[in-house]
Amino acid sequence: MNNKISLLRDSVGKVIVGKDDTIISLITALLCEGHVLLEDVPGVGKTQLITALSRSIGGSFNRIQLTPDVMPSDIAGFTMLDQRTGEFVYREGAVMCNFLLADEINRASPKVQSALLEAMEERQISLDGATHKLPQPFLVMATQNPVETYGTFHLPEAQMDRFFMKLSMGYPTESEEISILERTELHNPIQNITEAAVTVDDICAMQDEVRHIRVTEQVKQYIVSVVTSTRGDRNATLGISPRGSIALYKAAKAFAYIYERDYVTPDDVKSTAVSVLAHRIILSPQGRSEYGSNEGYIRHILESCPVPEMGT
Repeated sequence: MNNKISLLRDSVGKVIVGKDDTIISLITALLCEGHVLLEDVPGVGKTQLITALSRSIGGSFNRIQLTPDVMPSDIAGFTMLDQRTGEFVYREGAVMCNFLLADEINRASPKVQSALLEAMEERQISLDGATHKLPQPFLVMATQNPVETYGTFHLPEAQMDRFFMKLSMGYPTESEEISILERTELHNPIQNITEAAVTVDDICAMQDEVRHIRVTEQVKQYIVSVVTSTRGDRNATLGISPRGSIALYKAAKAFAYIYERDYVTPDDVKSTAVSVLAHRIILSPQGRSEYGSNEGYIRHILESCPVPEMGT
């Protein structure tokens, strides 16, 4: 594994117990300049995960608890008249940071969701004729609770598609939960991170290096085959768009980089496909009956698509 990535994973692991796959997926999204939707029940460590990541990198961190009364200006900021100078000045919103935790995004109104997702897509704020660039790197981790629907607003598929990955941490095992109890006995585990493992500049440099990872024509064709298999399939009423192909292409490159390869293999595609693609489809009733979940359907697609042989 890349040394800096290993340091970053181990630093986050001082807080988060037994979720190495989730940590690596989050780092993969970060290297691809993508954003993550974390859907899970309360109390499994979603907030701790993004807080630990921000501390491990030394970046600025904001958290906003999204409720129906949150306004778009809370996200994007606003301009106000400075009484002393007579000029309008920009007051920063929650997005002006390196790492933003948007807690319970499905409780925010559609207008607020749109303001957040616009900042995620454009990486800038346009307000009253002025443009304000967001810091780099910039990662949004939005959370939502899958079991509560009262007082929530459904995220439209077009907005879901703009999240690079959708992850779930899941419950810890019994031994992991004992470790959690021991870590929280005397203090908040976040205090275990006393210094940054890597810098913001390191992350920006690694993002640039990921872009230069090689992908053969066979692997490109494999990515496209996986994605196009979801289109026109009676098991899916909405297939994966080209945005999904681009995301899977980037994720596979980042995964190869993490494990110190300068080329992508089909296994890199398989390792990232479920978290990158599952939230971008809508299953038909037949598909839900046969595969149970979007994740199960994507795993079926991966098993069905011929895997190219490297070097041929």
